[in-house]
Amino acid sequence: MPQPDRLPGAPDFRIKLPKGGGEAHGHLLTEFGGNGTHRFLLHEGSLVAAEAWPGLGDHTRRLRADLRASGALTDAPTEPDRLEATPRWVATRDIVCNSSSAAAALVYGYDTSGPESWRTVEGHPLGDYLSTSWRAPRKAWLVRGSNVSGHNLVRQLWLKEGYVTLAGAHLPPLEESDPTKSTLRRLVEEGYEGAASYSQKRGLVEELHGFLTQMRVGDTVATISDGRFHLGRITGEAAQTISSGGLHNLRRTVAWQPDSHPYEELPEEVQQKLSVQHDVVDLTGVLEALDGLTAPSGQAAPGAAAHGPTTERPAPRELSLPDVTDDLAADLLVHDPSWLEEVRELLVDERQLIFYGPPGTGKTYLAMKLAEYFGGGPEQVKIVQFHPSYAYEDFFEGFRPVEDAETREVAFRLTAGPLRELADLASREGNRHVPHFLIIDEINRANLAKVFGELYFLLEYRTRSVRLTYSGDDFALPPNLFVIGTMNTADRSIALVDAAMRRRFAFFELSPRTEPTAGLLGRWLKREGKDPEPARLLDTLNARIDDADFAIGPSYLMKPGVYRDGGLDRTWRTKILPLLEEHHYGEGLDIAARYGLDSLRQQRP
Repeated sequence: MPQPDRLPGAPDFRIKLPKGGGEAHGHLLTEFGGNGTHRFLLHEGSLVAAEAWPGLGDHTRRLRADLRASGALTDAPTEPDRLEATPRWVATRDIVCNSSSAAAALVYGYDTSGPESWRTVEGHPLGDYLSTSWRAPRKAWLVRGSNVSGHNLVRQLWLKEGYVTLAGAHLPPLEESDPTKSTLRRLVEEGYEGAASYSQKRGLVEELHGFLTQMRVGDTVATISDGRFHLGRITGEAAQTISSGGLHNLRRTVAWQPDSHPYEELPEEVQQKLSVQHDVVDLTGVLEALDGLTAPSGQAAPGAAAHGPTTERPAPRELSLPDVTDDLAADLLVHDPSWLEEVRELLVDERQLIFYGPPGTGKTYLAMKLAEYFGGGPEQVKIVQFHPSYAYEDFFEGFRPVEDAETREVAFRLTAGPLRELADLASREGNRHVPHFLIIDEINRANLAKVFGELYFLLEYRTRSVRLTYSGDDFALPPNLFVIGTMNTADRSIALVDAAMRRRFAFFELSPRTEPTAGLLGRWLKREGKDPEPARLLDTLNARIDDADFAIGPSYLMKPGVYRDGGLDRTWRTKILPLLEEHHYGEGLDIAARYGLDSLRQQRP
């Protein structure tokens, strides 16, 4: 039987079986399988997991059974030091598989992605050696050219002659029109050896792949020059040219629009994307916003006609918070709706605020109620509680131990925390006009600089992005993500919060001595039809406490158990007096004589 042809330029790939179970090897073939991808040859001598997991597809199960029956897969010899290891098979001949994914499923015993599972000796995924697969019909790109080695190519070349270009002085002549990432990596490694660092070469590979392979005729292209934002449409394929100084060796023709836009007037989501520090940036995530800059509602975007019939484009929905109503104020027992309106205005302007005050003043309750009201429901609200051991890895992202559901092996994997999860949800297509809220309870109990890390910057500069510590992604906080924190001043004084934190949050005090908390218990008792005595006792108690940070909030007395027989006395003894004991610890004060119910009742309000 003739040997199938190997895909030119593709190396050998391998998969390592878990628990030191050996390796499987193979390579790509030129022939395509039934699913439109290259077939894969599993090499003779490759080791295969004998166990088939429940999720394995029927086709692969039948293939494994047929290979066992024909003798192509036989029991692998047992090694003396692996007596307790999972059983394995060994391939007695080369085996042609329909795709790399089919070969990976055959080896692992469960379905998995072949382009990601098969790796070179250097660790590069097989996917880097495949031609570009399906992509969106129309994408958008940012290409920078306003400061290329001190030259403004946008003003001097692009807008005048209808181009967009990319430097590639050390690249040899390109033989492929759509080179794979592996081809570009080889060319960059050879051409830029000694001329660029490993990080620069890695970034150049990504930019070249985007410009040469991912970019297509009809795509939207954008650039920035002299504070103006220019939009156009790609009209030509990539071409390699010779330029003075190697500043623009790769070019595509572009139909630039005559009008430009001031950078400061761009939508916030576009400004965030433009802050990513690469020469070629995929802007497809904000394509709708870019179309809104060029086409009035009801008209087709430039270049859209080439990709199908035009449809009326709805006007983009704006991000807004619902107005404060009298019903909301009545539900929250806030007698002055203007206080709630001020909270709303600060959220619109600052996007993050903190409710601070002594315990029992309803900080967390109010934060949750307002978040659900302004966000449109609990689905848009996530709550976390900080504590002394809370860290950046818990809050945003980090490598955490995760058990594989199929192999039962534990490995450290990059895992998103609550802020990253909520930010990803808020930035999804269709969600960007919907407010999302993160509530951070007890925000001052953690080491805030340790928890927030580089996110401190994003809290203040919402139109910018930063490179993340673990994933390396360029990340920006979505404009529709709001943060409400709560801070217990009896636990830690507000004065101890660092200046960076105070500058990034608006602070709202909730204290029994100020509105809207003052009088809250009285209003609740009136609404519930109960005796107003507890409100008078609480006011008398707080008048005797000399430190406002240790005042007692009304929520202690807004629970059903307080109003059963003996409930008020029981709550006072077990909830309120112990707090005051701690406050006056070491002073020798008779807490019951000063703050007990009998003492307070003797004093007229």
